Amino acid sequence: MSRRTVSALILALAATGYAAHAVAQMDHSAHTMPAAKPVAANVAMEEGVVKKIDKAARKLAIAHAAQPSMPAMTMVYSVKDTALLDKLQVGQKIRFVTDPADSMTVLRVEVAK
Repeated sequence: MSRRTVSALILALAATGYAAHAVAQMDHSAHTMPAAKPVAANVAMEEGVVKKIDKAARKLAIAHAAQPSMPAMTMVYSVKDTALLDKLQVGQKIRFVTDPADSMTVLRVEVAK
């Protein structure tokens, strides 16, 4: 399939909401995709308290304060890098950044001072 045909197909599928599935099914060996952008160091961090750590499931429960878009609550987040969990303890106050794409994956954690 030519690049032009693939591009036209993706555009057509994007209009109907199927682009993500089409891209996942493509043969990527002939195409390059841009690398994901790293999390900026100056991104505002949220504050919370570690409630539960589940290394096997790569999950972290955090109680956080009220935010403009939601009330105070405890939420369970995924963690891509389990090394983040090694430096945490239940009850610890932390600052954290979530993935802007899904907001349910913690990308960076700092122990609050």
